[in-house]
Amino acid sequence: MQIIIHESPEKLAQSAAQWVQALLIKKTKPVLGLATGSTPIKLYKVLVEKHQRGELSFADVKTFNLDEYFDIDAKNPQSYRSFMKQHLFDHVDINPSNTFLPTCKKGQDPREQGLAYEKEIKEAGGIDLQILGIGGNGHIGFNEPSSSLRSRTRIKTLTQQTLKDNSRLFTPGEYQPTLAMTMGIATILDAKYVMLMATGKQKATAVKQMITGGVSANCPASVLQMHENAVIFLDKEAASELDDHEYYEWANEQNNKLNESLGFFHNF
Repeated sequence: MQIIIHESPEKLAQSAAQWVQALLIKKTKPVLGLATGSTPIKLYKVLVEKHQRGELSFADVKTFNLDEYFDIDAKNPQSYRSFMKQHLFDHVDINPSNTFLPTCKKGQDPREQGLAYEKEIKEAGGIDLQILGIGGNGHIGFNEPSSSLRSRTRIKTLTQQTLKDNSRLFTPGEYQPTLAMTMGIATILDAKYVMLMATGKQKATAVKQMITGGVSANCPASVLQMHENAVIFLDKEAASELDDHEYYEWANEQNNKLNESLGFFHNF
C-alpha cells in the first residue's frame, strides 16, 4: 500500500484528481471504477472543474460503479445513477452509454445480473483504476463484514450500521432500501490500480484496521493489503489512529520522485 496523508479533504481531492487525470491522459480508452457517498464528491467536483477548463476529456472513458440499490428506478433521486449524473456525468463529455451500474429489478435474477455485470467489465478490458471509499465498519462497495474475499458482483443485505450511516441521506419517512447490488471483493481486486479515499475522525478506526490489522472478512477493506497497486488517500483525521506517520510521509516523498520520472501509472 502507498499511504498518502493530506492536511484536509480539499487537498486530498486535488491530489486524487491528479491520479485520475494522469490515467485519462496516459491510457487509450481508460476504464474507471466509480464510487458514491460523501467522500468522492469533492473529487468529482475537481474533475468537473478540470474538464470545464479544457484539461480533461471523458469522451473515451468507460465507467463501472461499485454498487446500486436493488429495484430502484434510475430517475429516483436516491439512485446511484442519479448521484453520478448530479456530481459527474451531466457535467463532462462522457457518453451515457459508456456508464454502467450493477442494476437489478424485482423479478430479475440477481445472480444473472451479477454475472452480466462481470461480463461487461471483462469485455471492457477490466478496470484500470477503481475508486473506493470505506465504511465505518470497514466495508468497500457494499461488501459488508463477513463478505467472502473471493466474492463477485451480487446482491447484499446492508448492515444496520450501514443503514444508520446512510439514513442522513433520506428524509424522515422516505423508503430506504435494505438490499443492494455490489461488485464483489474479488472484482475490486481485479482492478489494475485501486485508489481508496477516507476523510474524517469517524473513519479512523476502520482505516487503522484496513492498513495494520490482519486480512479478514471482518474488515473487508483489509484485503487491499494484498493488492499490488493500492493507493490510500487520507486526511489527518482519518489517519489519526495510525502510527508511523513520519515513515508514510517519507515513503510518499520517495514515491513522488519515482512518479515524476516514470509517471503515476508506470505499470501500464
